[in-house]
This record gives sequence, structure tokens and C-alpha cells, in this order.
Amino acid sequence: MFKKVSEAQISKAIVSEFTKWFEDYIISDVIIVGGGPSGLVAGRDLSRQGVKTLIVEANNYIGGGFWIGGYLMNTITFRSPAETVLDEIGIPYREREDGLLVADGPHACSKLIASACDAGVKILNMTRFDDVVYRNKRVEGAVINWTPVAALPRQITCVDPISMESKVVIDATGHDACVCRSLEKRHMLKLATFGPMDADTSEDLVVKRTGEIFPGLIVAGMAVSTAYGIPRMGPTFGGMLLSGKKAAEVAMKMLSKDGTKPQPAATKLEAAVA
Repeated sequence: MFKKVSEAQISKAIVSEFTKWFEDYIISDVIIVGGGPSGLVAGRDLSRQGVKTLIVEANNYIGGGFWIGGYLMNTITFRSPAETVLDEIGIPYREREDGLLVADGPHACSKLIASACDAGVKILNMTRFDDVVYRNKRVEGAVINWTPVAALPRQITCVDPISMESKVVIDATGHDACVCRSLEKRHMLKLATFGPMDADTSEDLVVKRTGEIFPGLIVAGMAVSTAYGIPRMGPTFGGMLLSGKKAAEVAMKMLSKDGTKPQPAATKLEAAVA
């Protein structure tokens, strides 16, 4: 029934195809660290505009907390106006009550991942952010290593990382804010920590504060909450989606200044959060 193919042919196909695109993406326009909802939305929007975009994700799976809602229940919630993004991606949802929307987590997450991949995003999963590339007084890339390296005893893991270069880096690593923290530990950036739960306050502020936090570095999603001491929002995801869209808009403007891409016109989202 199946075409006869040897194990060597299978191995060669994996190695050759992976290394071909991996080598090409050693230099990208944008590197997004974190493949959760804000990172995926940002990557999707950038790739749809022809921006060479790489997502680096420490886990084997992509999507972060978007797979699941609160308390291990896989119904996820959104507040208006997040339906504009849900409609754009084709995520089914229903209105539970005025302004409160619910969706199936696995369905929503798989749709978002597929839309990002369809747009042209490349993803390095099981890849851990280690440090920033810092030159010319700005962030110009990410230092990465295989995720399993960090889990092994130090005495047997003398494995040097490698560097990926880009014009813009987006920290979409959630509450950990890993990219921002790498600058803080060198006293180049001062961060706060996320506050207690208050979804009404948090979602608006996360979107509003999404932007360039350090030359070459954009902070998005719940990393914004950690960076600026904004309350956490829990299992509601509208702020993540709109933060991802704003991060893409900010990145486009930064690339435009760099001469990489034409600057887009001001969007409705920019007007809404101004």
C-alpha cells in the first residue's frame, strides 16, 4: 500500500529539509520568543505582510495557555472586541452573555497555529531562549539552545548555544518575560512584576503598553504585565490577541524606519488604544 522508502531516506529528508530552512532563518526580520497566542498573532500578521518571521518556543507544543482555560477546563473566554480577531482567524465562538465570549480551547488554538503557519511563519520548537544578541546599543537577535540541554546536569552539558540575528525581537514569553529579564540581570532594564488578578484593568493596559521597551525589543502579551506591574488577567485571552496585533504594528513601524518594509497606515487598533 505504501511506497517503499528506506530508513536512510527518511533520515536524509528530515535533516536536509530542516537544515535548509533553518540556515535561511539564521537571519530574519523579526524573531518572536514565545509561541503563545500573542506571539502567534504577531507572527501571523507580520508574515502576511511579507516579513521574514521566526518563532522560538521552548516547549514541544505551540500555543502556550491557549489550549486550556481556567482550572484545567478547556473552555476559553474572550471579551469584546476580541471577536474581530476570532472572526479574522475563523475561530468558532458563542456569546455567553453581553460582551463575554466562549470558545473551545483546542479548536481555537489549532486554528491560530494553522493560520500563523499558513501565513509563512517558521517555528523552532523545543528551543530555549538563552540570551540576546546586543550590538549598536540595541537588541539585534536571540541566543538559543535546545530545551533539553537546560534539563541535564551541568557537568555533562557543556553545549554552547548559537545565535540568530534579526532587526526586531518580540518578547512574548508570558509572565516569565525571559527576554526582558536577560537585560534586567545586566541592569540594562528595570522591570516590575505582575499584579493580582483584575481582568477588567489588565486587558486594556496590556494592549496599551505593548510596544518597544528597549531599542530593538518589543514586549507583548503577559510579558507586558510583568514588565510594567500590570494585574494578571487569568483565563481570558482577548488582551493576548490584541496585544499580538499591536506588537506586529509596532514591529512594522520599526522595520519601516530601518528601511526594510513600507510603513502601514494607522490602524483601528492603534486609534483604540491611543
